[in-house]
Amino acid sequence: MTTPESSTFENTAHAYIAAWNAQDTAERKNAVAAVFAAEATYTDPLADVSGRDAIAELIGGAQQQFAGWSFRLVGPVDGHHRQARFTWALGPGGDGEAPVVGFDVVTLDDAGLITSVLGFLDRVPTA
Repeated sequence: MTTPESSTFENTAHAYIAAWNAQDTAERKNAVAAVFAAEATYTDPLADVSGRDAIAELIGGAQQQFAGWSFRLVGPVDGHHRQARFTWALGPGGDGEAPVVGFDVVTLDDAGLITSVLGFLDRVPTA
């Protein structure tokens, strides 16, 4: 059953992935502003930043590190109250097994903007 709340979580997850895939600096800043609250935080095993500008810079750094790769959602988006979780994959394209897989837990404010991200890496390439 789809509820208005689950649609919000689904839309947020798609907008979040779009922000991570935005290649142009201005496009990326706009995408981040559309999905993240001004003072949002992002924490994963490799980063701990706050604010839209820092999040946009983090995304730009990931794009440089994994040039030509893109993010995609994997599986359903699950959420309740003001929190959601979803799995994502990062790879060179296609539907095959991605080299990088993780999941994120996001919290939303009253406007539906992300206030925090807690990221986990399930699979990362070895050196």
